[in-house]
Amino acid sequence: MTHPSQETGGAPAAGDDAAAQRSGVGFAALLLAASVLLSRLLGYAREALLAYQVGAGPNADAYYAAFQIPDLLNYLLAGGALSIAFVPLYTQHRADGRHADADHLLAVVLGTLTAAAVAATAILWWQAPRLTALQFPAFDEATRELTTRLTRIVLPAQIFFVAGGIINATLLARGRFGAAAAAPVLYNGGIIAGGLLLAPFTDVPVEGFSWGALAGAFLGPFLAPLIDARRRVTLGARVAPSDRAFLSYLWIAAPLMLGQSLLTVDEWYERWFGALLEPGTVAHLSYARRLMLVPVAVVGQAIAAAALPAMAHLWAQRKTDELDSLVLRTLQTGIALAMFCAAAFFLFAGEIVALVYERGAFDAADSAAVAAILSLLALAVPAWIAQQIVTRAFYARSDTWRPMALGTFFAVAAIPLYMMLGRRWGAVGLAMAPGIAMSANAVATIALARWMHGGPSLRRIGATAGRAMLIAGIAVAATQLAFGSAAPGLVTFAARGALFAISLTAATALLGDDAVRQALQQPFAAVNRRLRRSTVR
Repeated sequence: MTHPSQETGGAPAAGDDAAAQRSGVGFAALLLAASVLLSRLLGYAREALLAYQVGAGPNADAYYAAFQIPDLLNYLLAGGALSIAFVPLYTQHRADGRHADADHLLAVVLGTLTAAAVAATAILWWQAPRLTALQFPAFDEATRELTTRLTRIVLPAQIFFVAGGIINATLLARGRFGAAAAAPVLYNGGIIAGGLLLAPFTDVPVEGFSWGALAGAFLGPFLAPLIDARRRVTLGARVAPSDRAFLSYLWIAAPLMLGQSLLTVDEWYERWFGALLEPGTVAHLSYARRLMLVPVAVVGQAIAAAALPAMAHLWAQRKTDELDSLVLRTLQTGIALAMFCAAAFFLFAGEIVALVYERGAFDAADSAAVAAILSLLALAVPAWIAQQIVTRAFYARSDTWRPMALGTFFAVAAIPLYMMLGRRWGAVGLAMAPGIAMSANAVATIALARWMHGGPSLRRIGATAGRAMLIAGIAVAATQLAFGSAAPGLVTFAARGALFAISLTAATALLGDDAVRQALQQPFAAVNRRLRRSTVR
């Protein structure tokens, strides 16, 4: 298969690629945000179905714990950050006109990492019983056996995540975000289908969900980018761990493989320390965490993923002033939206949990426990989103060592915090820990970016954060004053939500800074431009 530019004998100019990337950041962010939102809605359906069929007991603990070993493998192979490590290097080759080198890089990274994923999957599948017992010693024998069986089902999915992630990274570098948008939707759809169609034919319902996760990983993260790349990317695979191109990639990816970050280890800590508490704690924390991650993914993940290729292009052309400006605008937008989302989840935690989960085996007591956790986890959302965005300022420069070293320091330093708060206040204490630890990590990373790169402006970020906090506080206060202790219910929830949205919009118009107002309009302006271009064609 060949790239269209090779078929015609020409190649797109690097400057054209960069201009297209910069102008498309708003549209790409909106597309990815819509994808993540749809995926999260499917995730709601998935979690509601799981809660209905399984509840929050030992079987649910086993299902969530079964993803621990696969997640560790994915992290060690940088599967969750393949675009972070790959896009800047691949973009630099293309910006320099070295398309053959870019194709060679793709082949050796795809072949070598996929082979490593296959070998590691086989070893972990064999050792799954021992690893399960080591990580979850408080589980009873039946729960450990179920965890092992489910782990062996979902483990091969990491092969599809790794191989598909590499292919998708080439598409992101070319400004194509469709496969990235489709992947999470198909993945969650596969889990739901497994829960609905396979659960009746398995010993326990959670096994059907596990088979669905494996099928969804093949359809979304792997097959979707493969189809999109067939006529655009020269696909090849070569196992060559000593190849210079692979070693260049490995130098960038190594911190993501070897280092730690609270963005990842927070979930591990909650599982490990939660498993030491009463049965159901791991499930309660997992249910709440998945709700908290909705704004993190819709805002932070979408904006960061859309901005990284544009940042990489600007760095490849050494347009540092434009890069610093893009980082500042992206941070201002992300932090403001994050604070608005955090306020909404703090205010409506009880209603959200009851609406999504409370049915079947998931009762009112479970809702109250999960809502208490969610209201505290919501306070970590701004720092979580800021951390995702600011690290892209480093990654675009192929600098993964400094932010990961800083992140590893905070990840290790946070262990006593999780242990202390978990022992003292249980699940609620474990919900408080991420907000404290991640806020410190995000502030330190922004300060490091300022010191290393000369930007972004700390004063302007602080001003945006202060205004956003004030706006969110006004919206929360207005909603509470209007409804007070009104009886819970769907109608009341809708009315409170409408008032909160109206108050937030009005306060933003009056008190929001220009950067936030313009940034909120940019994605929709980008959509209008796309529609006008389509009409002209």
